[in-house]
Amino acid sequence: MHDEPIDPFNGDPADPAAGLDDPGDDAPLDPLTEVERQDVLEDLADLEIYQALLAPIGVRGLVIECEDCREPHYFDWDLLRGNLRHLLSSGRPRVHEPAYDPDPDHYVTWDYARGYADGVHDTLTESTADDPDPED
Repeated sequence: MHDEPIDPFNGDPADPAAGLDDPGDDAPLDPLTEVERQDVLEDLADLEIYQALLAPIGVRGLVIECEDCREPHYFDWDLLRGNLRHLLSSGRPRVHEPAYDPDPDHYVTWDYARGYADGVHDTLTESTADDPDPED
């Protein structure tokens, strides 16, 4: 099982995107700092929670406003997970394009997902606090 989509051009010498993965000599890459690594690991952990809570109600993934092109990008759960793992292992994000004709009704923002998860957590915490202890 793959964590990310399979590249249909993998190993093909005529791969039209072959040069995109090579940053070249003019773009040296700094590895992620420990803080950046920790942020990505936390995002991966949060993503698992968000998917567990939101996928059963029809949410297919998250929408992220792209800083480069100023357009929303729609990522399904697996693709976003794969992108975060790639960032963690390589130290740089993948080249991206907006999804083709996504249905925005099936995607939520990180902030919405975080608020939803916090609300579920608070509700469960309140329910537990309100339940009398059967040992009393």
